[in-house]
Amino acid sequence: MKITFLGTGTSQGIPVINNTHPVCFSKDFKDKRLRSSIAVEWDDFRYIIDCGPDFRYQMLRANIQKINGIVFTHEHSDHSAGMDDIRPFFFDMGPIPVYAHKRVLENFTKRFDYIFSDENKYPGAPSVIQHEISNESFELNGLKVTPVDFLHGNLQVFGFRFKDFCYITDLKTISQEEKEKLKGLKVLVINALQKEKHFTHLNLEEALEIIKEVKPERAYLTHISHKLGFHEEVEKELPENVFLAYDGLEVEI
Repeated sequence: MKITFLGTGTSQGIPVINNTHPVCFSKDFKDKRLRSSIAVEWDDFRYIIDCGPDFRYQMLRANIQKINGIVFTHEHSDHSAGMDDIRPFFFDMGPIPVYAHKRVLENFTKRFDYIFSDENKYPGAPSVIQHEISNESFELNGLKVTPVDFLHGNLQVFGFRFKDFCYITDLKTISQEEKEKLKGLKVLVINALQKEKHFTHLNLEEALEIIKEVKPERAYLTHISHKLGFHEEVEKELPENVFLAYDGLEVEI
């Protein structure tokens, strides 16, 4: 299984528009972050988790010519606003399978009615095949996927476990029962917004506490704000099995 980090930034990306924080002027490519998304590949299959406003460029930058579907963590724009740019895949392969919570699909039907609703179908617009998911395991081309249920502030969000890999973003609070799903991982990806506490996201200390508790072989931090600091400096502060993800990073599992 191969994981490609298509974006590792928070909702504004890095650099941030109209912001004078030093990280926004960094020359290190690892400090330049698009909105968070990954590609998960096994055998001849590739699924994208989240389709944010940088989706078009992420596909071009990673030279992704084919996808089998898109899995959504939640409906916030930094995870879904690239929906219109699935068109080239639709033109090539037909309707795109999308997997999301019922609430998220209902949200998309309002926001992207010309894609998700037959009533307002626009000629040339992409089409999708909607798959409603709950907190129960489901299959993608024969591979078991286990949702992990948690809260982003007061909003329900799903993370996803694929075999020994799990992707978590926008987490703030999680039950002990759901945390058990994070045990026995080879690789855990988890959000770490900044060093200061935040009301809807884990900060660095909180993310490291979860990593220490669930004990993955390796962990990568994502959904990173410029406020976390320079990539090179923060990496030096981390435990030996914890790393900052960066755009373009590929991880084999």
